[in-house]
Amino acid sequence: MRLSHWNGMMFCAALVAPQVWAGQEVGDYRGLPEDLAAAATAYDLAQYKANRPELERLLADDYTLAGSSGKNQTKAEFIADLVAPGSKTTYLAITQQVRKVWPDGAVLGGMADAKGLDRGKPFTMRIRFVDVWAKRDGRWQVVFTQANTAP
Repeated sequence: MRLSHWNGMMFCAALVAPQVWAGQEVGDYRGLPEDLAAAATAYDLAQYKANRPELERLLADDYTLAGSSGKNQTKAEFIADLVAPGSKTTYLAITQQVRKVWPDGAVLGGMADAKGLDRGKPFTMRIRFVDVWAKRDGRWQVVFTQANTAP
């Protein structure tokens, strides 16, 4: 997403073959539990659209983002970066997807290529990411993301 948080961070949830929404590729979650697939798709779209209410819902209160900069971000810091004025993602593709699922947890990851504006400045970014999901009180949320810039 934004260069500031991509600088060592984000992007979440991905899997086997990409699907296209509004001309953008996001994860294909076929074969996952239906509720996890719905949450992962919603998270992809919430990041792409910088949808604060959806991000608030899909990120756990104890969420941590660990990025290439070596600094961790909290849920509030991550969301603030995503929705900053002058920031917009115009392209997103998720590839080389991986997934590991167990009854109340999952790891979804892969490569993310993104383009857009970060506070008015153009960016192009490629990251390798891993999102850790937990099912708490019957709903899936991202509890941790590791994202690092990739060549």
